[in-house]
Amino acid sequence: MNLNLPLSRRQLLARTGMGFGALALGDLLGNSGLLADEAPSPVFQSLDARQPHFPVKAKHVIHIFANGGASQVDTFDPKPLLTEYHGKTLPTSLKTERPTGAALGSPFSFKKYGKSGIDVSEIFSNVGECVDDMCIIRSMHADVPNHEPSLLLLNCGDARQIRPSMGSWLTYGLGTLNQNLPGFVVMCPDGYPIQESQNWQSGFLPGVFQGTHLDTKHTDVQKLIEHVKHDFGSSKQQRAQLDLLLQLNQDHEKARQQDSQLESRIQSFELAYRMQMEASDVFDLSKEPQHIREMYGEGVQARQMLYARRMIEKGVRFIQIWHGAGQPWDSHDEIEKNHRRLAKECDQPIAALIKDLKQRGLLDETLIIWSGEFGRTPTVELAKPGSNDGKVNGRDHNHYGFTTWLCGGGVKGGHIHGATDDFGFKATVDPVHVHDLQATILRLMGFDHERFTFRYAGRDFRLTDVHGKVVKAVIA
Repeated sequence: MNLNLPLSRRQLLARTGMGFGALALGDLLGNSGLLADEAPSPVFQSLDARQPHFPVKAKHVIHIFANGGASQVDTFDPKPLLTEYHGKTLPTSLKTERPTGAALGSPFSFKKYGKSGIDVSEIFSNVGECVDDMCIIRSMHADVPNHEPSLLLLNCGDARQIRPSMGSWLTYGLGTLNQNLPGFVVMCPDGYPIQESQNWQSGFLPGVFQGTHLDTKHTDVQKLIEHVKHDFGSSKQQRAQLDLLLQLNQDHEKARQQDSQLESRIQSFELAYRMQMEASDVFDLSKEPQHIREMYGEGVQARQMLYARRMIEKGVRFIQIWHGAGQPWDSHDEIEKNHRRLAKECDQPIAALIKDLKQRGLLDETLIIWSGEFGRTPTVELAKPGSNDGKVNGRDHNHYGFTTWLCGGGVKGGHIHGATDDFGFKATVDPVHVHDLQATILRLMGFDHERFTFRYAGRDFRLTDVHGKVVKAVIA
């Protein structure tokens, strides 16, 4: 008895019962002249390097995510008038998520740095030394003051629907420069953030473009990347096992009309095998000179930044570094204590990353992005049981105005773009929406965001949906 049937029961029903309806519909549309030819988007199942729409210098992206929403008025957007009104009612009303109280002046001092004389908070004194290479956008704004939709909007371009992340889009468009490492790597210690892996999902793009997550709280490479070493036989035996598995998967795939998810599974097995040759090396920081390790400093963030530089050297296309997944920048109380602690964890490593890339000639081809999903209010959050422990020394969510900065990768260094109002609440001068930021990032990487599409479910999708304009003023 032959059990290897060419069609499953489900496939048989799909190709017969439902197929008659499609034939009828096709005939009706054809007779009406409404059935147009539709060329599907090319589905690149490999990570081979590809060329963008325009020639540009940028080849890589490092996205440093300040999870939870850092306060713009305590980091890169000083507001002296807010300090003057500290403890007083502001002369203007603010439309906030929850009722807030009096003005809360920044507990941190600001200082001018570099030839450009840009003001930066004392908690980012090391990053301040790099302002001449940075473009600080002080007029960012998003749609809503809630973490979940704002995280997805910044990462995936849509606050609600399942959509590919920015890293997946760029890896789809550009491929990678090293077939032995993932094209899109996500370093996120202390557990997943809100919305978990949706933040680096591939959505309707082939699964090979999804971000590869690393829990960087581990230093042992075998814990950092599960099963990175094969201890159950020789490399020849492993290759033979993988070849057999490949053949079985390919036979399974052919019987199912080249299903993209099966193709992604095959690709993941092959990539995992190739990673064994190179991943152990790229995450071995003992190979770095002592003075470089000291430049980055100690702690998880220092390791993540140094990992990022080493991956850039190895050709990884998109690297996302999460900071604050476990203890976020979401300072509803104790903002002085919490922001100072968080900045101390990343200030030296971020500055070291910028300086290290620059001294190696890699900054021009690497776009660094620093941003949270929104900012924080200039007024104090009122005490609420269970919300801020009854303390009145923190800030609530604020999507009307916040700061993002870019560095390297073709941006205009030593430049400030846009502004918030006198109290740092709302973007008032040259506002930049999240979709505008995404359109600009794509342009810096060589893509026209309106042409960079993928056909799915009968329409052409893009990272910026139907929105976004390139902020030309930030491009060098």
